[in-house]
Amino acid sequence: MNEFWVSSGHLLLDRGADGRLRLTDDFLRLYLARPELMPPPEACEAERALHARLMAAPAAPVAEAGLAALADPDARDNWGVFLRLRAALMAEPSLEAAYLRLVRTDAAEVPPLVFAQFTHVILRNALDGCTDAATVRAAELFFRPQRVTHHQGRVLLADAEAIEGHEAARQASPLLAMLGGPAAEALDVLGEANADTYWGRSDAHDMVLDLAAARPALAAALRLWLRHLLGLRVEIDPLERIEDRDWRWFVGLDGEATRIGNALWRGEAPEGADRLLALFRLIAEDEAAMLPQARGRPVYLLLAMAPDRTLRLKPHNLLAGLPLMEVA
Repeated sequence: MNEFWVSSGHLLLDRGADGRLRLTDDFLRLYLARPELMPPPEACEAERALHARLMAAPAAPVAEAGLAALADPDARDNWGVFLRLRAALMAEPSLEAAYLRLVRTDAAEVPPLVFAQFTHVILRNALDGCTDAATVRAAELFFRPQRVTHHQGRVLLADAEAIEGHEAARQASPLLAMLGGPAAEALDVLGEANADTYWGRSDAHDMVLDLAAARPALAAALRLWLRHLLGLRVEIDPLERIEDRDWRWFVGLDGEATRIGNALWRGEAPEGADRLLALFRLIAEDEAAMLPQARGRPVYLLLAMAPDRTLRLKPHNLLAGLPLMEVA
């Protein structure tokens, strides 16, 4: 079996008989080791003591007075966020259950970076045993912003951070700057010839997706996500266009797609409709799981890039936006 996404921290978690992830002290220590919580040289004694105590026992209780004793207000805010998230994780039987609760009740209170980290490790669990490199690379869209490049008739998706690194290198090198060309060209485009190399470099996030070829892989990743988190079996198929004049429901997989979809729903001509990148049709196998008004009808999924040509897929939109009886 191929190992991938070690940086997700999944090796530090336990897995229950139900296949879901169980919180461990070692996983909590990952957050305690982050720069936001590591005491800087100028930190007060109370902050140092709190950090040392939780590194030794990450689940130890922390009184309000202990938090109030921290001299730095930014440190108090950071620790407050951590302690609230820790409480949410400890209150549920699995990371998946805690994630769903946060998505449905307290999404606005969770920093986007933390949502991305939770998505990363839960998706790694959902994809465990997957042998298709294209599906796993497509799933990186769930937690890694992508830079969109149109090149020679193709829509290429490259990891935004990887692209920034190449652009920085180009600016530092007169020769690279002179050669020019899209930065995505400096990275390998995933295909049959190099798919086997993905596993050894998955944590580098340095392979480019040709979106036209990768749409079935992205659909597969979306199916696995829904089945793992909701137990929902669906068919998801890429579309070239929506020809349904009586479409009942859609989910924007990102903020821009949601804006465009809302305008179309109102019968308006949306600004930036050319930024739509992909369309999918979702059909649930169990119609009883859907709201009555959505039964027997497809749900359309929209994917778009922002004006700055960045794609930020929000997988929790799919969890919260589907017309499910459970959510209602």
